Amino acid sequence: MANEFDDELVAQVRRGASRLARRLRLERPADSLPGTKIAVLAHLRRWGPATPGELAGFERLQPQSLTRVIADLEAAGLLTRRRDERDRRQYVLEITEAGRLALAVDMESRDAWLAEAMVGLTETERQVLYLAGVLMDRLSGVGRSAHQVLRVADEGGSEGEELCLGEQQDEDAE
Repeated sequence: MANEFDDELVAQVRRGASRLARRLRLERPADSLPGTKIAVLAHLRRWGPATPGELAGFERLQPQSLTRVIADLEAAGLLTRRRDERDRRQYVLEITEAGRLALAVDMESRDAWLAEAMVGLTETERQVLYLAGVLMDRLSGVGRSAHQVLRVADEGGSEGEELCLGEQQDEDAE
């Protein structure tokens, strides 16, 4: 069912998303936490407390590979661990305020670079990027879905037409 247009569309979205992701990784501070630790903290901030098994499943990692990451984050005071009320054999992990701050610091330089890169874009282009971000979240299965309404501004900055994108599940993305 795919045609040349579909193949090119898919390739362009993949290339653009990959290049931007690579560039954003380069904008992270040299002394920032490793990506796996950021992913764990981001998951806990976005979705709330989770067991190591739930985290591993969501991040597509082996639970054993998270053992050291979780221990390091706990030792640094970036997350807490407590017994699961439903299953006393399990632990539930929760991000701390220090963990939220570490995430904010990690995102700050990337956000600053991206904001500066977007300065030369028109308001319409910025809204298209916003929409693309929402759609990429939806495609990745971790963001907004079904019935969110996005208000698109025209070139002059006034409110334009509404686009139904799905029900909002998450207000911010890492």
